[in-house]
Amino acid sequence: MNIPEWLKPALYGAVVGGVIVSIGGFSWGGWMTGSSADRMAQEMAQNEVVAALVPVCVDLSRKDINRAQKLEKLQGLASYKQREALMETGWATMPGADSPNRELAKACVEALEATAS
Repeated sequence: MNIPEWLKPALYGAVVGGVIVSIGGFSWGGWMTGSSADRMAQEMAQNEVVAALVPVCVDLSRKDINRAQKLEKLQGLASYKQREALMETGWATMPGADSPNRELAKACVEALEATAS
């Protein structure tokens, strides 16, 4: 098959233009692959679930008869150890769950600090 001589530059221009548009779209245009979109959606869903469960954690802390001692212990710890200590209190373990949620514990510590102030 003979390709006309005038068609070759047009094809090369279309290929190079497509590559440039793709690079620009993924770099600056906000385009993303399906796996990146799935990962972003999973992170957003996890964050929203944690935000929805923070009031449950705070309510569990309010119902605890040893709340004052546990809060005093939490406040006496460095900030990086507070999450582990809150997980030990059981407040970050949701009803029906076997183990505490680390992200929920972190958010709960922040909520308890805000309510204590």
